[in-house]
Amino acid sequence: MAFWDFFWLMVWGFFFILYLMVLFQIVVDIFRDASMNGWAKAVWLVALFVVPAVTALVYVIIRGKSMTEREVAARSGSRGAADDYIRSLAPRSDPATQISTAKSLLDSGAISQAEYEQLKSKALA
Repeated sequence: MAFWDFFWLMVWGFFFILYLMVLFQIVVDIFRDASMNGWAKAVWLVALFVVPAVTALVYVIIRGKSMTEREVAARSGSRGAADDYIRSLAPRSDPATQISTAKSLLDSGAISQAEYEQLKSKALA
């Protein structure tokens, strides 16, 4: 196999994988879109199976902007859920530990009596 045969195999392989990624993204977007009714979703899916390249191009041209908006909304929603989950796993120190830490800060002079009282009330809340 010559170098150029291998080169063109890699180029066409890249474009084929890119094409499959675009089709997959379109199918995901079709099912994610709550504003589209079931029949419209079915028509888009059938068109993707019958004439996939043309349908993909038409879909991206017609619905590309709303496709991006749905993707951004989905990513921000999953980001918020991940952040909440991570926060739920963070170790929480008990109030006694928080108060003793605040007391050691008060004794060292790093915080004032008012700040100590504020930290103590937060720990007990």
